[in-house]
Amino acid sequence: MNHKVATTINGRRHEDEVEPRLLLVHYIRDVAGLTGTHVGCDTSQCGACTILVDGKAVKSCTMFAVQAEGKSLTTIEGMAKDGELHPLQQAFWDEHGLQCGYCTPGMIMAGGQPLPLHRLREHHQVGAVGRRHDGRSSGEVGRKVHSGEELTWRSQP
Repeated sequence: MNHKVATTINGRRHEDEVEPRLLLVHYIRDVAGLTGTHVGCDTSQCGACTILVDGKAVKSCTMFAVQAEGKSLTTIEGMAKDGELHPLQQAFWDEHGLQCGYCTPGMIMAGGQPLPLHRLREHHQVGAVGRRHDGRSSGEVGRKVHSGEELTWRSQP
């Protein structure tokens, strides 16, 4: 028996009928057609599927699509605004912050979780992002996230 799910993804309303066991990562990729969110390990260890759910970083393979009812989701496709990369995306670009690039969207989404400015400036927060990912490029993520945070700080009033 299918269930109706209504959610907002990257500012766009989506309403679909889905099986109750459909994982959110598969809903995003297969139903909404947003393929920037990747399926990595199938065990919720790697973080390649990380998105923002109501502003909080969540591994979308750990959540059913029906649990996203009424929630606001942001995927890697929703990070850029008006043709301008998000500061974290720009930092990864500028610093060549990837190996194969498969886990990069999840790293950027985990680093893009809104945190109070005073917490962003704590260096241990940078390391925490890298520890949530098990990709080959996770050793470099701290420098990339820190660079993106610096860009974010400079752009704030």
